[in-house]
Amino acid sequence: MSGFDKDWLALREPADRAARAKPMVEALRRHLRQERAPMIIDIGCGTGSTWRSLSPDFPAQTRWRLLDHDPLLLAEAARRIGATGTVSLHEFDLNQAESLALDGVSMVTASALFDLCSDAFCARFARLLAARGVGLYAALNYDGRMEWSIAHPLDRQVVEDFNRHQRIDKGLGPALGPEATAHLVRQFEALGYRTEVASSPWELGPDEAALQAALLKGLEQPLGEIGSLTSGDIRTWLDFRLAAVRKAGSRYVVGHADFLALPGALPDTLPRE
Repeated sequence: MSGFDKDWLALREPADRAARAKPMVEALRRHLRQERAPMIIDIGCGTGSTWRSLSPDFPAQTRWRLLDHDPLLLAEAARRIGATGTVSLHEFDLNQAESLALDGVSMVTASALFDLCSDAFCARFARLLAARGVGLYAALNYDGRMEWSIAHPLDRQVVEDFNRHQRIDKGLGPALGPEATAHLVRQFEALGYRTEVASSPWELGPDEAALQAALLKGLEQPLGEIGSLTSGDIRTWLDFRLAAVRKAGSRYVVGHADFLALPGALPDTLPRE
């Protein structure tokens, strides 16, 4: 799986934090409070954004093991996290997930990851966790929805093409893209887990103009690779969208879903959507 640019990860981090479904984070916090010193493995950790988002709400004794295949991102994570006795960072390739050490692990977390994974990978990973009775919190999985408050005639085709591109192999087999969360639900429920899904969309306005612009520019390559639209149509659409970013009332919504699977019953405080 190819790595991500640290500047892009820094740009999206505030939107990720704001989008997380708060009742699900609270349910996870309550689950972890059952242990004196829970251990969390965060896979595909990038620069440590999941740790930064969640650790303030979790028990102070929580230990974190952060894994990523990209040594440059791990170095940036180490720089940003600093010295702490509760966090360790490790280079790890998820293609070798069967070698993941899960003894004593309370929970596996991931952010913006499983939509890049294949059904076969997700099934293997679910069985791996179930064999040790470990839960999964997988946040910010893209759900196939992009909407703009200022419409353009090509919006629908752009979203369809991007969603097709999301299913291309990203390094862990043909990616599930928008279907990732539904696949996780089926796989974990078949293994006896209780699962919950909550919406966690990015809702971006003029204050997030830089993130909007980066997202839009990042669409050009995948749209070109799918080839349903001409390069001229793509350029026309992008120019329109970029000009609209700072307009009053302009909103750009990118749909995501958060997923939680725990062995045993979930807290009653988490509403089912």
